[in-house]
Amino acid sequence: MACGSCSTGKDGQPKGCKSNGTCGTDSCNKLTVFDWLANMSLPNGEAPFDWVEVRFKNGRKEYYKNTENLSLSIGDIVATQAANGHDIGMVTLTGELVRVQMKRKNIPLDGEIVKIYRKASQRDIDIWSEAREKEEPMKVKARQFAIDLKLQMKISDIEYQGDASKATFYYTAEERVDFRELIKVFAREFRTRIEMKQVGFRQEAARLGGIGSCGRELCCSTWLTDFRSVSTSAARYQQLSLNPQKLAGQCGKLKCCLNYELDTYLDALKEFPKTEVKLRTQKGTAVCQKTDIFKGHMWYAYEGEWMNWHKITIEQAKEIIELNKKNEKVASLEEYAVDLLEDAKVEFENVVGQDSLTRFDQPKKSKRRRTNRANKNSKGTSNTVETKDNVAVAKPVAKRQVKRKPANSNQSPKAKQNPNAKPKANPNAKGNPNATEGGAKPRPSRNSRNRNKRKPQNKQQSPNPNQNPNTKTNPNVKAKTKTNPNAKGKQNPNQNPNTNSDAKK
Repeated sequence: MACGSCSTGKDGQPKGCKSNGTCGTDSCNKLTVFDWLANMSLPNGEAPFDWVEVRFKNGRKEYYKNTENLSLSIGDIVATQAANGHDIGMVTLTGELVRVQMKRKNIPLDGEIVKIYRKASQRDIDIWSEAREKEEPMKVKARQFAIDLKLQMKISDIEYQGDASKATFYYTAEERVDFRELIKVFAREFRTRIEMKQVGFRQEAARLGGIGSCGRELCCSTWLTDFRSVSTSAARYQQLSLNPQKLAGQCGKLKCCLNYELDTYLDALKEFPKTEVKLRTQKGTAVCQKTDIFKGHMWYAYEGEWMNWHKITIEQAKEIIELNKKNEKVASLEEYAVDLLEDAKVEFENVVGQDSLTRFDQPKKSKRRRTNRANKNSKGTSNTVETKDNVAVAKPVAKRQVKRKPANSNQSPKAKQNPNAKPKANPNAKGNPNATEGGAKPRPSRNSRNRNKRKPQNKQQSPNPNQNPNTKTNPNVKAKTKTNPNAKGKQNPNQNPNTNSDAKK
């Protein structure tokens, strides 16, 4: 946004950019014109154009003639002619570009000539700065006076003349306002000459400036000078929703940017058949419901079946219209309709550098599954490498063979190899109807195993958690726990089958 205090600093220097109001980015001035002819000399030694452009508060620009032949450049503070007294402004443009600007704004060169008096002195700048500092508190009081008098108007801005002899009040109003009583109050309160000037809502937004809904400065306060009328038909041609909250700008009127692309839309709509034309088919009469200017599609619905829309292209619609002019009807729009499922299969078009909308649709693979698969693959291979014909070949590793327990868990594996050994019944299996002849007990189910855990028969073999480890065990008890050497085929069911039995000894 343009700086509101560009020319209110000390000695006329702007407070913000410290560059006499001529920033390289043109952020200090409104409606600034770049002087691209500044470093070029005129042909045939012609004298430069003797008119200059002077900017005042909030972008107001006037054109003055340099009758005194002062050497002026962009950024100079000058005293210019006014109705009563003089005004203070800043030079924003000199040379041949001033002639172009005056021609564009229809300002005659031979009309009423207003001139530049001199370059502003220090006393002129001090008076001008003091007057500018009074404007904001004056605006607050002026608005309160208008409210007290119940006037339907809004004081938008106040501008003092450079010599502080006159104050101009800019206001907006919907209807004509009788402010004669208000002027008397202003003159009695502010002790200066008062001038009331009505401006439109667009001019008010241009003077005050601001940020639009697009995130940029208002066009009217930066580069737009001619305000064309904007109607709701511009929004209809562009197929925008007629929502006044979205279509209106800060001035309360329709946005000026609605006219920027209107000509392009009108040229594109020339290729489309008129929406008022109905398509006659054997199934019924179809009415246009919607058009897509960018893709060249049109949607039609049969009369009475407004919920079912059929999409066709522009060429197909023109073909049906030509057949209707010859009193011919097509069977139905389904023959020409574009399959709507095709649009659903089309992925998001990356037309402006955007990412795909389906990038998060693929499920993420769990790391545990990948690690398990990697472990399985690593079991069959090894890090050892063999060379065969100067080619490295990975040497596979044989799988580890797991030894299975014998069917008879009560018999040691070495005793099973003896062909003369006769299987004997398990002494613990007495009275058990499920016991087999060889002492093999059927494997119980998982639930029964968990519930019916067999306790050790010899209670002294199980460690006592409450027993002191420093105490010595009784040797007599230890002798009783030895197995009987005479029992050759019998083993303790709690004994590990992999250990050598006493029968082997």
